[in-house]
Amino acid sequence: MTASGYNRRERPAKPALSREGIIAAALDVVRREGAERVTMRRLAKELDTGPASLYVYVRDTDELHAAVLDELLGEVTATTAGSDWRSRLWTVVSTYRDVLYAHPGLARVALVSPLNGPNYLAIVDTVLGLLAEAGVPSGPAAWTVDLLLLVATASAVEHSTRKDRPDSQQRHDALAETVRGLSPETHPHIVAASENLFSGNADTRSRWAIDALLNGARTTPLPD
Repeated sequence: MTASGYNRRERPAKPALSREGIIAAALDVVRREGAERVTMRRLAKELDTGPASLYVYVRDTDELHAAVLDELLGEVTATTAGSDWRSRLWTVVSTYRDVLYAHPGLARVALVSPLNGPNYLAIVDTVLGLLAEAGVPSGPAAWTVDLLLLVATASAVEHSTRKDRPDSQQRHDALAETVRGLSPETHPHIVAASENLFSGNADTRSRWAIDALLNGARTTPLPD
């Protein structure tokens, strides 16, 4: 018994720390408050332990963010039965992009950190299978899957960056106004393309980018 009459041995035992438990706690914080709030110190408080204890299971915050992102990528739709390969591929890539749209802090992680979690690898394998179905040779397919996911990731980072800036629409409108005011004598090619420079939305532009990549992948061999 202590001086206050409380027996420390009667305190409920804390759950044993594990990598899975740490990632689950981090995922909960991400869903409630965003990836920016996930730090080792914050997680240690959530798990009632010291930050040093977490490093036994997770190397650093970057690895933790990548692991959380992989958990979220389990939401990516793999295939749609009965649809053609192009529609299924668009479903996978656009759902991957949408997960990153919903978690902008993690979108930046995907852009700069190599991902190797089971859900990410399942996405890569699915895309490679769809590219094979499309007739893309294995060599170009290996490079194409990287480009497809890079385009989707960059789109999500750009989207999240604009969302974080309250003046992003004003900046966009100012750029459009500048382009409309250019003279064909000084900028003939911009003026000629001005109608399409700002046309389309995120979905149509992303889908066009994917189609352009696929068309090139089917006809462009890897360099020697």
